[in-house]
Amino acid sequence: MSALERLERIAREAGEIVRRGYHAHKEIRHKGTVDLVTQYDVETERYLLHTLAEAFPGHTLVGEESYEGGYELGKAIYIDPIDGTTNFVHGIPHLAVSLGVWEEGIPCLAVVYNPVLDELYRAEAGQGAWLGKERLRLADSLNLQNALIATGFPYAKVERGPEYRWVVEAFSALLPQIQDFRRLGAASIDLAYLAKGVFAGFYEIDLKPWDVAAGILLIQEAGGTVSNLEGRPYRFGDKGIVAGTPEIHRKLLERLPEYRG
Repeated sequence: MSALERLERIAREAGEIVRRGYHAHKEIRHKGTVDLVTQYDVETERYLLHTLAEAFPGHTLVGEESYEGGYELGKAIYIDPIDGTTNFVHGIPHLAVSLGVWEEGIPCLAVVYNPVLDELYRAEAGQGAWLGKERLRLADSLNLQNALIATGFPYAKVERGPEYRWVVEAFSALLPQIQDFRRLGAASIDLAYLAKGVFAGFYEIDLKPWDVAAGILLIQEAGGTVSNLEGRPYRFGDKGIVAGTPEIHRKLLERLPEYRG
């Protein structure tokens, strides 16, 4: 069994926990004012940490609910047990188990699995991005006015500080010039849909490595471009991420405001 096949198997097994929880009563607590966590986030991550440690010895496991170290690591797996917990709590089926394997700052393997819709997106560096037997290709969109753009909102919005002001300014700059926005509430799904050609572009600020580690490789292997807000290669810890077809990515960078934190 290849490393990617092992990763797929583990994601599907973890997805069984998520699927069970999706239809069950949930114990909800707040990590922040609007940042939720349930017992299923914790149970799923616990399962992933155990199985990944056996399947990928030598990799640092960076889980959303448990990891407290730095992000610049030699060999690591970035784990989001339930990306889209708010959707999970409210019964909205846009969520995923997201697993991204990186070595020396380069993405190697990716799985984004939506267990509610039973959609598994996968990629291996140099081998393309796939949904089942369908090879993923980005949209052909070159015209920003016809582009459907995905985004999300940072938790810091509640403080009405620089993050909130940047989001409002970005909306004001882009909304008249695009087809429309979509906000699905799970960055890994946004990036998977971008790789699939549903969206033409994506941007967001204040994301964590486990939100994007898998999706970045999906985009790259589907022919897209990923950067930070300044147009440089995206690194964990950067304030913002911008992704899309090469042309739409360039046009987004031209129009997105500078972040003034």
